[in-house]
This record gives sequence, structure tokens and C-alpha cells, in this order.
Amino acid sequence: MHPSEVLFQGNRQPLLLPACDHYAGSEKLMRKSIALQQELGPLFDITLDCEDGASAGNEIEHARLVAALVLSDENKFSRIGARVHDIASPHFVSDVEIICTAASKLAYIVLPKVHSAKEVTAAIKLINTHASKAGRKDLPVHVLIETHEALHEAYAIAALPQVQCLSFGIMDFVSSHYGAIPASAMRTPGQFTHPLVVRAKLEVAAACHAHGKVPSHNVTTDIKDAAVAANDAQRAAAEFGFTRMWSIHPDQIKPIIKTFTPRMSEVNDATAILVEAAAVQWGPISQNGRLHDRASYRYYWTVLQRAKLAGLSLPEAAQSLLNGNTK
Repeated sequence: MHPSEVLFQGNRQPLLLPACDHYAGSEKLMRKSIALQQELGPLFDITLDCEDGASAGNEIEHARLVAALVLSDENKFSRIGARVHDIASPHFVSDVEIICTAASKLAYIVLPKVHSAKEVTAAIKLINTHASKAGRKDLPVHVLIETHEALHEAYAIAALPQVQCLSFGIMDFVSSHYGAIPASAMRTPGQFTHPLVVRAKLEVAAACHAHGKVPSHNVTTDIKDAAVAANDAQRAAAEFGFTRMWSIHPDQIKPIIKTFTPRMSEVNDATAILVEAAAVQWGPISQNGRLHDRASYRYYWTVLQRAKLAGLSLPEAAQSLLNGNTK
């Protein structure tokens, strides 16, 4: 049996996505982002933005541009998604209809400003109607949690099978408190210390992990200093359990990926533990005076998967494990 079958006992493994989700709204920035993805490989996702990151008044043509870019040969890895207008917008239906013509190569659709699981379910039904015309079933959906109602229903939204990721929208969330949360809570250090924002982030992360989905951390608005994005990513991962983060400037992409990527020391530890575990048919082992069993094996298995997704050069033994060669 493949290690994943043993360790998860037939249950669905938690989803893993590239650690960085890069947003681009103008044609110039979209094309620049796609060129960078071609250079670096599928180490990060690109979300082509039809909502807040795009200009107003040209919505139909903008959606057509997004669909054309997704379908183009420039989309080498099929790791480009799109954020559509919110469900209440008059442009939502046309966004979905146009962009889903590219569903065969579309990585996901992002739904902003939702209010309930029922609303997300209705949106998914529309998405599936149009995506199926392009031969695509179960197109992944990412959901922005940025309203009071969505936060209240985060667990129910994460439980929807087609939902792959929940993203925390900090600016809309803070703004929805109409001054009760200060503007300083939209950025560091306030975003990691204000109790209402901390609570919201923890709820989003917990809902995702409860259902094996991916929690994606909000943007860093400081685009002049990439070290700020790296610090935010480190805190989001270490203190809040996020496994993915938005980027809004190309200079933020590499620091975010690096921060979320396991260190080689972790990879080597995971490899040694899992190799020894495989040798005893995944029974308990003792290594360096510490007991390990399938509970910890699942953690180390995820370390190897995250390292592979980030493009790390893995030890031969780790590659064998991931390929299911455990003899």
C-alpha cells in the first residue's frame, strides 16, 4: 500500500496548495505575473482579479481577457485562477459565464464577500452549470471570509466538498466594524494582536483544518519592503496555522514561498523517521529517544509533501517514499 493509504486509512488527505497566491488585476500585471510563473515554475498560484484589483467600467472585456489568458499557451501549469465579482454584483453572472469558458485550464474561482454557506452553494451551482459546458466537473472554489456572516458560517463553508480554500479578507473585515477596530489592525503588528482580528483568523484556520482545506492568509499592504511580507508569513504560519498567503506585488512571492517551505533539516528528520517506520510496516518506532507512531507519521508525511510542492530538491529516500516505494 502507498504510505498515504496507510497513514490516512482510506480517508481523504488534507488538501495542499502552493504556499503563495499572487493577485493581479491589470493586463500588464497579469502578463508580468504569468511570465514570472513560467520562470519559477508552479511554485505559486496566480489569481487574475475581476473584483477589487480591476478597474471599473470595463467588466465584460476584462472577464474576456481573463478567460483568454487562462486558455493561452502562456498558462503552462494550469495554476491560474480568477476572482469574480461578488454574488450580489450585476457582473457576477457574466463573470462566471465568460471565465468558465476557460474551465479546462482554470485552477479555481474565488468568491468574495459571501455571507453564508447557502449563498456559496448557489454560486457553486451556477459555476458548475457553465464549467460543465467546457467539459469541467467540480471546478475548485476558493471563498473569501471577510463578512461577519461568513465568519459565523466558516465551518459550514469549509465543509462544502467543492470548496478548496478559505482566504481571510482583512481589510473588508476590519472595515465592516465601522471604526470599532482601528485601521492599524489591517497591518502588522495590530493584525496579529487585536482580539477581534485574532479571533477571526483562528476561526478561519480552524474551520479549514477541521475539513482538510487550505487556510490562506491576508495580504501584506506594505509593497516596498518584502521583509514585512516574510515576517507576516512567518507569524501567520507559526502562530495561526495558515499554510498559504496572498501576494499583491511580485517582490512578495519568493519571501512568502520561502517562509512556508519546510527547512531541509525538517525534511531530513521526516525522511529518517518515515523510512524507519516503513521498515516496520508503520508500527511505532523510537528514534533519538522519542516515540513515533502513525499520529506523528502523518505530520512528517505532510512535511515531505509541502517540500515537494515548494520545489525543494528532496533526498532520494524521500522521493521513494512519495512515490510509494517503501520496500
